Amino acid sequence: METIYFDHAATTPLHPEVINKMTDVMKQNYGNPSSIHQYGRHARKVVDEARRVIAQSIKADERDIIFTSGGTEADNLAVVGTALKYRDKGKHIITTNIEHHAVLDSCHYLETIGFDVTYLPVNTKGVVELDDVKQALRDDTILVSIMMVNNEVGSIQPIEDIGALIKDHQAYFHTDAVQAYGIMPMDVNKLGVDLLTLTAHKINGPKGIGALYKKHDVKLQARHFGGEQERKRRPGTENIVGIVGFKSAVELIHGTELHRNAHYQRIKKLFFNELNTLSNVCVNSELDETSPLILNVSFLGTHIEQVLMNLDLEGILVSSGSACTAGAMESSHVLTAIYGEQSERTKSAIRFSFGINHSDENIKEAARRVKQVIERLRKLNN
Repeated sequence: METIYFDHAATTPLHPEVINKMTDVMKQNYGNPSSIHQYGRHARKVVDEARRVIAQSIKADERDIIFTSGGTEADNLAVVGTALKYRDKGKHIITTNIEHHAVLDSCHYLETIGFDVTYLPVNTKGVVELDDVKQALRDDTILVSIMMVNNEVGSIQPIEDIGALIKDHQAYFHTDAVQAYGIMPMDVNKLGVDLLTLTAHKINGPKGIGALYKKHDVKLQARHFGGEQERKRRPGTENIVGIVGFKSAVELIHGTELHRNAHYQRIKKLFFNELNTLSNVCVNSELDETSPLILNVSFLGTHIEQVLMNLDLEGILVSSGSACTAGAMESSHVLTAIYGEQSERTKSAIRFSFGINHSDENIKEAARRVKQVIERLRKLNN
């Protein structure tokens, strides 16, 4: 029985070309980029080339790219680093209540040291209202952090409109673009963002490497100490193998975003149409207005734990939502924010996320197995 992976929003398999490039650099470029001898210079060139490629993919200046250990560290550095640097201008931060925990927990930490955070609600589509952002802005607001695409339901936030709204305000604007990168063309100038988070392992690159775009005039208070790497913004010897893998993954997707978007929209709709012969299937957020990579569905009359376990036994690998909290079977904070704590949707929601290993054939086969499992569980629960 073929195992079919539907958890690409949590992490993606390494692309074969990425593996090849990483293997090559493991053999050939083991110097420290801070060393002045020829091995060090070769390693520095590798890092500089990768920084240029990643910057070009979001229309940024390569000097404004900071390599990190992943999206979580980049979010932490953006939110906490900016807040601490500009606390003399105010201590108010705006975010939403459906952000990734890397942002939410950073905000919770800042609250313990005297910052005031406004957590904006979202509508039934999982989208923040522009007027709510406007109403929340205060003279002492120093940071707005709103994700581009939600990692659980795939809702797409109006980032460009928010950027335009706060353009003349003192607040800096950060967006976590981890789930949007690779399917939405990005121009940081057009978006109007000051900080933007990326990671490699969502685009068939390696884990353990990410990046933060920081506009040149934005200052950050360093969160780590012990070296002058990354222009003194993030110390530590650079992860050259990961950086090369990140670069390779970006080169494979850059310029193909619209094609990839259309392809996955088709795959997603095919899968949903196959599932939709079941009764009591609710799509969480809007099918046509969300990321083509994410389909969050509640199978009413079932429970998350039993669905996850039985699908796993049938070779269908899915998630109940955020990978960072998947080990705890508590209601999704995202679905609770959208539908309310008592909604049955929150107790039976499964996230399917799509990627390079999917074909029409295994999409149909997966839907067949899912329907069998759901029908069996509903009979058991009655």
